[in-house]
Amino acid sequence: MELTLLGTGAPAGLPRPDCPCAACACALGPDARAATSLLVDGALLLDLTPGAAFAAARAGRSLGGVRQVLLSHPHDGPALEVPAGLPQPGRVPDGRELALLTGHRVRAVALDAPGTGYAVTGPDGQRLLYLPPGGAPAGLEAPAEPYAMVVLDVLGRPDALARLRETGAVVPTTDVVAVHLDHDVPPGPEARRRLAAAGARAVPDGSTLEVGAYGDVPDVPRRTLVLGGARSGKSVEAERRLESFPEVLYVATGGSRNGDTEWAARVSAHQERRPGSWRTVETCDLVPLLKDDGPPLLVDCLSLWLTDAMDAVGAWDDAEWADGGERALRDRVRALADAVRETRRTVVAVSNEVGSGIVPATASGRRYRDELGRLNAAFAAECEQVLLVVAGQALVLRG
Repeated sequence: MELTLLGTGAPAGLPRPDCPCAACACALGPDARAATSLLVDGALLLDLTPGAAFAAARAGRSLGGVRQVLLSHPHDGPALEVPAGLPQPGRVPDGRELALLTGHRVRAVALDAPGTGYAVTGPDGQRLLYLPPGGAPAGLEAPAEPYAMVVLDVLGRPDALARLRETGAVVPTTDVVAVHLDHDVPPGPEARRRLAAAGARAVPDGSTLEVGAYGDVPDVPRRTLVLGGARSGKSVEAERRLESFPEVLYVATGGSRNGDTEWAARVSAHQERRPGSWRTVETCDLVPLLKDDGPPLLVDCLSLWLTDAMDAVGAWDDAEWADGGERALRDRVRALADAVRETRRTVVAVSNEVGSGIVPATASGRRYRDELGRLNAAFAAECEQVLLVVAGQALVLRG
């Protein structure tokens, strides 16, 4: 089964008409996208959009063989003339299945938002799932039969991908293709980077993909370190990397700090950003968690882990530091790095980058700065991907 993406953008396209934002200004060449429309084996058209016939011609395809046009958006379709020779657009009721003479079977998938999703099974038995913008499947039950390809709004509804993964409808060999791309995420390298972290990809308008060929499916980095200064956006970046995965274990190393209202406000802001399916544990005992099997770990943050470790070995006292404290801290850092190297879990860890600022005025401050630099370097050495976040922008240092 072949899929030609006549368009891959949001309903208004990318760039949006008359939009002055920076993302739209950068949406040029292959990053310019028409409204999403899919042509399956030249016989089935999912979503009729303006200029569909010209888009098909540019892709080397024809709409002359289309036998069915189905709409996914909650409305009845765009106010445009149906090209000559195309059947009138229609919609399959939720839960119903449509059989085409071409051998394709189309089942309507109920969503948690207005609109209709479509599960298409080709004559070769390959399965494709297409979801409209802003939609996620409703009422999914595990275990589900995996799809060979899923085409959906990955950046706008990462939780939809999480639901599909949770039920087994999306597995590592599923080709996840992002469509309905809008100006909420800068196009080009930044959009591709975010999608790759979710195990998804985007392709230019006019691309033809073979459903079931998963050679281009990106591998999700198993271990990632996100560095950044205060309020740089490093925690948001770390959380974003795992929001398309279910049952994430959020490891908070800072504790509750009873009576500290400013700290409580910080913790509350973090909690409100997290998906409801995530679980939180407050601990600095990271090695056992890394050795256990389980869902992905998000560790926020290593800076506070180091504070706890330095407290434990008496690092703030010069005499204790010289009399075994330094050696004890090195052992703790080495044990953590070894656990990261051996872990089978997906791990995203956050840490502060403090070595580029003002030299601390106190000896203990300088000691902490130096040890955090060593910890970051040891942890980064065991990660497939390392990022530095500056002013909300993620710079890839490795991976």
